[in-house]
Amino acid sequence: MVLLQSVVAFVFMERHWQTVTQRLSTAVVRDIAAIIDVIDTYPQDADFAQVVRIARERLDLNVAVLPLEALPAPAPKPFFNILDGILSEEITKQIARPFWIDTVGNSKLVEIRILLDHNMLRVFARRNSAYASNTHIFLIWMVGTSLVLLTIAILFLRNQIRPIQKLAEAAEGFGRGQPMPPDFRPRGASEVRRASLAFIQMRDRIERQIEQRTAMLAGVSHDLRTILTRFRLQLALVGNEEDQRELNADVDEMQRMLEGYLAFAKGEGEEDVAEIDLEAVFARFASEAKLKEKKLETDIVGDPRIVARPDAFARLLGNLVANAMRHGDHVSVIAKHEGRWLTITVEDDGPGIAAEQREEVFKPFVRLDTARNIDAGGTGLGLSIARDIARSHGGDILLSDSELGGLRAMVRIPA
Repeated sequence: MVLLQSVVAFVFMERHWQTVTQRLSTAVVRDIAAIIDVIDTYPQDADFAQVVRIARERLDLNVAVLPLEALPAPAPKPFFNILDGILSEEITKQIARPFWIDTVGNSKLVEIRILLDHNMLRVFARRNSAYASNTHIFLIWMVGTSLVLLTIAILFLRNQIRPIQKLAEAAEGFGRGQPMPPDFRPRGASEVRRASLAFIQMRDRIERQIEQRTAMLAGVSHDLRTILTRFRLQLALVGNEEDQRELNADVDEMQRMLEGYLAFAKGEGEEDVAEIDLEAVFARFASEAKLKEKKLETDIVGDPRIVARPDAFARLLGNLVANAMRHGDHVSVIAKHEGRWLTITVEDDGPGIAAEQREEVFKPFVRLDTARNIDAGGTGLGLSIARDIARSHGGDILLSDSELGGLRAMVRIPA
């Protein structure tokens, strides 16, 4: 809009203003030429009273016939002076006599001096008679209306964009497990209201499905734990301690596998977000490394306080650090909190994972046959659960080669 108004203003100034000024100046110079013809053609009295009167009353020109003298020196002209150039051109074309003009000295009048055969003619003409002086009014109206329309457009767009921003914030928050903002409701244009209403309905359906799945898994978990508890009681009555020890190990394995399956199926989406201190989380890892006689290096760059789902976040990092300690003796955990994003890298000096297998290990129940088994002795859900938690926070996990010689797992989530 600003560019369009600038082009329109330039065209108007260049065309219309110059054309109007050309016509007005031509008329004024034509009147002056007529006065000169009268002076040269018809006899006049000594003071040229009749010519002065006719010019004043009929032509609105203040005319004086002065004794012949040299014209003043040309005065410096402004860089942009349409009137000066057009008047000079018209006087040269219509009168063809030596002249001097001043379009700057008196803001309301234009002074013109022309040498005659025996006298000098001095003319004062109104500036608005030779110049389009009302052009600025058009420019003021044009700029004023443009500003008014621009203000209205900005206010309208802000009112239309605000509901879209609210919808985007609500969707991002829902993706990170945060509750719906209390002030969120369908507003704005009909399309935005429809999108907001569809989002609310989708969110309600997802929450109902999560609640139903959670209730079902809670019932299944209770029933299976009851059976395992009866197994333990019956094993306690077995007399052979060696058989009892082996059967208890099998029951413990079943219990651990059951907990893993339920954790993967249940997910962590229903947990509320809270502030987490990374220093406290890393301190627990240091204690575990000390018990397992592993070398652990930790570092935190930026604010150690983040916002996430505490249990889910602890499970996410716990899976990665536990795998690193299982397959390596030297583990490095580095966190960088920059702006809205948290990046955590977990590296080890273990055997690593081939590049073509790095995406496969994220699939549920996938267990590698190589020297590095991501969930050795487990269910094959370690990285599946970790990636599911990372993505539920709006982030992801990427695997690559570590500088320590093993695997490098990078977690990046908004925090």
